[in-house]
Amino acid sequence: MRDNRIWFGPTGNSMPRRKRFLTEVRAGIVPTTWWSSDIFGDNQAAKREVRHIFTDVDDIFQTPKPLALIGRIIEIACASDSIVLDSFAGSGTTGHAVFQANKADGGNRRFILVEIDPEICRTVTAQRLTRAIEGYTRRGAGEKTEQMAGIAGGFRYCTLAEPLFDDSGNIRPEVGFADLAAHIFFAETGEPIPKRATGKTPLIGQCKGTAYYLLFNGVLGDKRPDGGNVLTGKVLGQLPPHDGPKVVYGEGCRLGAARLAREGIVFKQVPYEIKTA
Repeated sequence: MRDNRIWFGPTGNSMPRRKRFLTEVRAGIVPTTWWSSDIFGDNQAAKREVRHIFTDVDDIFQTPKPLALIGRIIEIACASDSIVLDSFAGSGTTGHAVFQANKADGGNRRFILVEIDPEICRTVTAQRLTRAIEGYTRRGAGEKTEQMAGIAGGFRYCTLAEPLFDDSGNIRPEVGFADLAAHIFFAETGEPIPKRATGKTPLIGQCKGTAYYLLFNGVLGDKRPDGGNVLTGKVLGQLPPHDGPKVVYGEGCRLGAARLAREGIVFKQVPYEIKTA
């Protein structure tokens, strides 16, 4: 009020509104709430986009998302370095739109696309991204074609392995040391394991001064069900040394609380104290 920054309208009887100078307003305008199909596309337009890319296959994907629509969402919702997640990747429109957005403003957006159908993922999603990067021949009306230049970008194709845990939360019998070690290290640190565990040592990695150990699958050479996977005084003596805090995963622990504290060890029981989500 003192700065005369409250405005009650031309007659003084309107709802009060705060005055702001242009320098105080973030650049841009508020997005409209009506997105018409003639600007942002619809399913038919999206299918034509896919057919233009896949000139060698007809009706390759029935329910693609319009490129302009996803591009607009990215423009509104994402910063130039955002990570965009699409859990229903389908034809790969989201990845394509990220490539285009980065090209338009020099951004460094990245994306994670998830597609449950392996065949669609291989032959449609990944292929579309590859063609967007490398360029492709666009099929137009009749026999006309147009060469579309590639867009700078890249992606990594990954597949999910079998689940580590069964419905009861137990480790599946076929799970090996390396996979469980990678899961534990990431769950504990939020970082990928430094290198693939070989199963030759229970030390699976270090992060920020803490060492992580896994007693599992007879890593110390004792393949008996109750051997080598329990933290005892003897097993402790076999662990690779570390001058700092230690987190040890195992099936059981025979050391008392005082000994664990003295050794700087936090013990966690397998599988019950392994984070599964």
